[in-house]
Amino acid sequence: MPPSRDRQFEATDAARRLLGRADVPAEWGVSPELFQAAVERSVARRFGEKMPEAKNAEAYVESLHATDLALACACSAGNEVAWDHFVAHYRPELYRAARAIAGRSDGGNDNARELADSLYAELYGLRETAGKRKSLFDYYHGRSKMGTWLHAILAQRYVDEIRRTRRTDSLDEPAEGGGPAPEPAALDTAPDPERERYLAMVQAAVTTALDALEAHDRLRLAYYYAEELTLAQIGRLMREHESTVSRQLERTRKEVRRRVEAALRQEKKLSEAQLRLCYEYAREEWPFDLTLRLRSEQARAMPARE
Repeated sequence: MPPSRDRQFEATDAARRLLGRADVPAEWGVSPELFQAAVERSVARRFGEKMPEAKNAEAYVESLHATDLALACACSAGNEVAWDHFVAHYRPELYRAARAIAGRSDGGNDNARELADSLYAELYGLRETAGKRKSLFDYYHGRSKMGTWLHAILAQRYVDEIRRTRRTDSLDEPAEGGGPAPEPAALDTAPDPERERYLAMVQAAVTTALDALEAHDRLRLAYYYAEELTLAQIGRLMREHESTVSRQLERTRKEVRRRVEAALRQEKKLSEAQLRLCYEYAREEWPFDLTLRLRSEQARAMPARE
């Protein structure tokens, strides 16, 4: 169902306010109309067909990474200045991310560089759909930082390539009639159908891991991540030395990660590649409000501290 006139006006107003606060060079050529279209795609991706209440949609728009979203708009539109900015700022990050994902495979850095470079044609939009240039940037919705999104895309491409090489029919063989081989799955820009399943598994595993912690360990996490207190402030509240707070937080983080990975590996039988993909999806689009959960833990623990 298309949005109402009132809803459309609210989306337009929110998008213009967001663009006005973003650090967007005029040379990128991002018009309010172009940016509004990107914001509307993002809202539709977040809420689906169910039209959200005005306050929820506006709060969501306010949370978007506006400058990164504007950069994606400009690059998708083929603006050369924006593309040069993207290459200069994100090529090193792409290579670092690719090394982290594929660096341990045979071929080392060569595989990592090939993985990173394989994205450029998709990002720039050399492919056409129905006569229209299609850029991978159209799938960036501003919910995470650009670098985080790129890292997730690289992880997905890495898993796609593993799946492709394990197919029974080799893609190296010519297609019937002597035509080109079928297009590899790595060039499919549709959302990963496993994405929601992976996110749900991570959410459940983190919830279970948090519930298994001692109350004071959860409280430290709440102070640090939900309230964003310093180590010294937490130490005063917990009656602990600052260095003790630091050590205990690190120990708790490792314990949560150990429990989450054990659940995903042993209970869900995920491979290492699938596990990395779970983390990348969780970093890009976290469906579980961890902050609210930790704050509820803090509220329960406060009477005991007073």
